Amino acid sequence: MIPFNKPYLTGKETLYIEDAVKRGHIAGNGYYTKKCQNYFQSNFGFKKALLTTSCTDALEMCAILANIKAGDEVIIPSFTFVSTALAFVRQGANIVFADSYSDNPNIDTTKIEGLITSKTKAIVVVHYAGLACDMDAIMAIATKHNVLIIEDAAQAICSKYKEKYLGSIGHLATFSFHETKNIISGEGGLLAINDERFIDRAEIIWEKGTNRAEFFRGEVNKYGWVDTGSSFLPSEIIAAFLWAQIENILDIQNKRLEHWFFYYNNLGEWAKNNHIKIMPLPEKEANNAHMFYLICKSEAQRSALINHLKTREIHAVFHYLSLHNSDYYKSKHDGRALPNSDEFTKRLLRLPMFYELNEKKVVKAILEFKTQLG
Repeated sequence: MIPFNKPYLTGKETLYIEDAVKRGHIAGNGYYTKKCQNYFQSNFGFKKALLTTSCTDALEMCAILANIKAGDEVIIPSFTFVSTALAFVRQGANIVFADSYSDNPNIDTTKIEGLITSKTKAIVVVHYAGLACDMDAIMAIATKHNVLIIEDAAQAICSKYKEKYLGSIGHLATFSFHETKNIISGEGGLLAINDERFIDRAEIIWEKGTNRAEFFRGEVNKYGWVDTGSSFLPSEIIAAFLWAQIENILDIQNKRLEHWFFYYNNLGEWAKNNHIKIMPLPEKEANNAHMFYLICKSEAQRSALINHLKTREIHAVFHYLSLHNSDYYKSKHDGRALPNSDEFTKRLLRLPMFYELNEKKVVKAILEFKTQLG
């Protein structure tokens, strides 16, 4: 059986977890937390990096930092995971959904300005599959309308936009280390802060609304409750696991890229013959090989391909359901049709992608599917 995803272990995860225990500090913000955060600050250009228990928690911190209140509007793509919206809904925001491009699941930048009103506080962009949104255009819109840009870079670790790492461009950004991502800690996330206005408050929110981090650095002689917040920081167990992954990040990325390019180089002709589009080739350094997707010609064809692969013990999956049509939010949506997002909901198919993947077996099975098409 080839699963859709298989978590990869470098071999040092349990060694570092044991070391964390021996150090006598397994709560958050210890030795391994600092190593991970320093790595991201030093190598990715973030002004401040804070580990979180999930990307969802990092997004919730963004909503607090952006001072989102009831009645405020936040623009997000409809084709995304529920956490992108939920973090802001919890603060009382009205979500204004944006459509995708016709040929790209990312937010259609040309449609953003038409959605901005006097109530717009933030725009959340999602770098789907690790492919960069048009950040030059997005940041220009932010400057023109004085709104915050939050990068949901859950899938975009190591991917770039014009030589800048994704997550280092917007005012705030979030990453995921869920077991389906490139580097993992089971559950886990990261808040990246690129606007210095948010650094001090982010640390307080991260530490349950206290200035405890300042106390431990010797900057204040006592700490107390000074703001809102929650227990957003992960334990040292999670950070130790993540550090083993970070140490091997180049090897992990190179292996995933090998799989990605095998898909790309061997499925193009088959896809063309069967009216299927394959994931586009990103610009240099913009591909982090988080996923490889196909755009089938119809929902029925996608279902047939999924079932075909299932008979060969290969697990391929569809992805997001448009949030504007969700049971929870459709009654709150303003009624605009978002046809491109809906098409990706019906036709996008994700192929297996993980470190130890036998991509040749997957491709062989896919190429056999052509005899079943009418």
